[in-house]
Amino acid sequence: MIEVTELRKTIANVQALNGLSFKAENGKITGLLGPNGAGKTTCLRTVFGLLQADSGEAKIDDVNVAVDPMSAKQQLGLFPDPCGLYERLTPREYVQFFAQLSGMSVQDAKSATQNVLNKLQMNDIADRKCQGFSQGQRMKTALAQAIVHKPTNIILDEPTRGLDVMSTRILRDLLLMLKEQGHCVLFSSHVMQEVAALCDHVVVMVKGKVVAEGSPQELCDKTQKDSLEEAFITLIGSDEGLAA
Repeated sequence: MIEVTELRKTIANVQALNGLSFKAENGKITGLLGPNGAGKTTCLRTVFGLLQADSGEAKIDDVNVAVDPMSAKQQLGLFPDPCGLYERLTPREYVQFFAQLSGMSVQDAKSATQNVLNKLQMNDIADRKCQGFSQGQRMKTALAQAIVHKPTNIILDEPTRGLDVMSTRILRDLLLMLKEQGHCVLFSSHVMQEVAALCDHVVVMVKGKVVAEGSPQELCDKTQKDSLEEAFITLIGSDEGLAA
């Protein structure tokens, strides 16, 4: 589970996070939804320990990220940009390298890499160079790297940005698989269809704080709108929000 409490962060005189609080639970997909500049990326970077909050705290499975960052990161998987793969490496080499970076011995890293290649049905491409891979193959490789050390929590920042329809569908299936396996999946987006199709819980952010949260249907019910997009427009139109 990922929990943030009263996170505040100022970047270049901008209040990027302004008392942000929410929970993302295991076995669920939680989406951070908000307009550009809402603080979604700042939040995820703070949760992963790439940024330090000015105040407040982020916990990963009850481990405070600021107090014990190494233990917290062991329970986190960060889905990288699939376009940033090391193209001269094979998926097996790439994933094993990151497994060892997470603290595994060479033998444990080899075993964990084979397990994740089996889980994602990647054995047919495991020993091919990543150069020339399709977008779907790149995504599988990136996801394998994110979960090889068996984290309970997965973080993704606008994961479908720049993807075509088929690649988006592949990623959606992978995220649903992680959810079914009991992982906590937290991702940011401003794509309504993506959030409505995937999320069990939606956190609507404006100016670094939560203005509403709930399932897509609950947000529609609260605003008396027929679609998540209409509900979202209603919610971000007021700084008061309908926080649940």
